[in-house]
Amino acid sequence: MSVLTTPRTDPGQRPGSGPVRPGTVSAPSFHRRRPRERTATDVVTLVGSLISAYCVNWLIFERILSGVDLFGFVVCTYLTFLVIFGVVTADRLGRLVATDRVVTLLVVTGALVVLVPLVVLIGYIVVEGLRALRPNFFVEDQQGITPLMPATAGGGSHAIVGTVEQVGLALLWSLPLGIAAAVFLNESRSRWRRPVRVFVDAMSGLPSIVAGLFIFAVLILPYAQSNNPLFGYNGFMASLALAITMLPTITRTVEVVLRLVPDGLREASLALGASRARTVWSVVFPTARTGMTTAVVLGIARAVGETAPLLFTAFGYDLMNSNPFRGPQESLPLFVYRNIRKPDEAAIARGFAGALVLMTIVLGLFAIARFVGRDRSRRQARAASMPRSTASSSARSSTP
Repeated sequence: MSVLTTPRTDPGQRPGSGPVRPGTVSAPSFHRRRPRERTATDVVTLVGSLISAYCVNWLIFERILSGVDLFGFVVCTYLTFLVIFGVVTADRLGRLVATDRVVTLLVVTGALVVLVPLVVLIGYIVVEGLRALRPNFFVEDQQGITPLMPATAGGGSHAIVGTVEQVGLALLWSLPLGIAAAVFLNESRSRWRRPVRVFVDAMSGLPSIVAGLFIFAVLILPYAQSNNPLFGYNGFMASLALAITMLPTITRTVEVVLRLVPDGLREASLALGASRARTVWSVVFPTARTGMTTAVVLGIARAVGETAPLLFTAFGYDLMNSNPFRGPQESLPLFVYRNIRKPDEAAIARGFAGALVLMTIVLGLFAIARFVGRDRSRRQARAASMPRSTASSSARSSTP
């Protein structure tokens, strides 16, 4: 009986190259590494490159030259660090890994440059706003408040009501127009699509103060001598200015969402005899319902923090005015703007409290947008696979 033996291979030999012949030198062992793999040597290389860059720049700017400011020293040190780290990593692991590591450092640095000021700003507003934020802020206005009273006296209920009414009316004006424009840009084959798209793109970059000046010059100034309260400083005029700022955001977002609907659904509906309008209403809109809801929330978040257009339209008012069609009306951005500019510390603290409430509303809107627009494909696939697994398990249990 013969015994089957396997040929011995060298540990450093590549798979599939056959046994090592006597008298030959085997090739060195190679370990293929992915660019994202990290080892202790990589950390030492990173720290050593940073220390070397600091020492080189300190020697140049402090000993050879007459010195440089802190910002210039940090920038030069960072650039030198990237060069040293890239050269050392390329010598150790190759050009591909070095490129990946340097680009990763650039991306992380950019994220930190954006994130750190944002965290500091949010933390500062939270700390300053909590000093004057009390439950009465949501139920009281500024009636009877004097500069000698503490920051916790009075509230901003009139500003909250004004913000809700103005943004709600702006959504009522801009949502139908935005959806209609998005459907026209995506579903029609008209030759006017290109001019409309250019016009929408131009409105996307329009400063918000221009919208307020437009409403002020067209609808308020010409009727200044009349006794009609509708064409004066009120929440309705503010809603028109906010609608101008919301319209391009809603239009562009809904257009992108409608573009993601598969053309096969439209073709199937048209093949069954449905008209194009019926297809859009019964097939395209239900399919893009989640994305359209996200577009609405993003449009609201775009307009809820605007202050410039309200200076020329709502004008602001310290007392409660729940009628947006008559008289000046307050809003949270105006409340923050006017209190921050006052000389007394109590008013400044109330302004920070209003800024905290406004920031909470904006963050809540973006959280709602993320929740509504989340990816449900995995959950739906998991839910669809559960009955099959249950049926297969029951079938296996029933078989003898």
